[in-house]
Amino acid sequence: MGVADEKNPFADPGLPPHEHRIQDIDERAARRSERTVAMMFVLSMLATVGFIASYVAIPHDKAIYVFPIGHINALNFALGLTLGAALFLIGAGAVHWARTLMSDEEIADERHPIEAEPEVKAKVMADFKQGAKESALGRRKLIRNTMFGALALFPLSGVMLLRDLGPLPGTKLRHTLWSKGKLLVNMNTNEPLRASDVAVGSLTFAKPEGLEEHDHEFQTEIAKAALMIVRIQPDDIKDKRELEWSHEGIVAYSKICTHVGCPISLYEQQTHHVLCPCHQSTFDLSDGARVIFGPAGHALPQLRIGVNDEGYLEALGDFDEPVGPAFWERG
Repeated sequence: MGVADEKNPFADPGLPPHEHRIQDIDERAARRSERTVAMMFVLSMLATVGFIASYVAIPHDKAIYVFPIGHINALNFALGLTLGAALFLIGAGAVHWARTLMSDEEIADERHPIEAEPEVKAKVMADFKQGAKESALGRRKLIRNTMFGALALFPLSGVMLLRDLGPLPGTKLRHTLWSKGKLLVNMNTNEPLRASDVAVGSLTFAKPEGLEEHDHEFQTEIAKAALMIVRIQPDDIKDKRELEWSHEGIVAYSKICTHVGCPISLYEQQTHHVLCPCHQSTFDLSDGARVIFGPAGHALPQLRIGVNDEGYLEALGDFDEPVGPAFWERG
């Protein structure tokens, strides 16, 4: 306690006398508090189990009436209620533990330099050990075990929420709607393409037969199956496999840029180069669509094509590799 003087006219009153709680002097009261904290942790575990059970059992489209809110989604209400209860009970149990069983004696400590001296480090370790001892974590095994159980079980709620990210992609990113026998349909006329419809030096965009713009999955499927068709003089094709997979100089490549997936739409007839308008990645369609400029990481996938008995261009299979950017699905 300080003394008032001219420089410090207000004396430091010091800390008030320490008053013992009932739990400090009555072991039965301490055990009641211990059981209360343990009960909160157990209820938290039950709430987490309720969260998981609600997620599995309640239909996502079921509605219930809750006064005074009105009609709400039953699943959202159950998930919010159980998740909130699990979190609240863990926090309430920890607070009740600290207020009734941990040491509440106030200790004054002098300010010290930022750089810790060896003596300070030793004091910190001593204080830590003292705090661990005063928390009674080792002696109050019921609290310790139920707290660990609540904390270990609660993260399962977050794991369950991962299910709402959608179904696992499986191998669908590696495949498109193209398959053997699928006709190449002109994107502008919506009519199947004949070899005679593709002139030398022209650029045509195509989609798989059967894919219509009013289909629910149109945007998803066309993002993988969009095709660009160019007719090049066979003598100008440098890549052997490209020539084998073409028909009379008609080559079909994915329209999706292998950089970030932009649609390629610019074609230069004399050089047979196509340019992505987003980041200027440039591909040589006369040489396996290899990258000759820009940030794209690999060549455009080629679709092997031929003609059927009626003279229509058709696919002879799917792309031999995933289309689009070189993400993990290309592995």
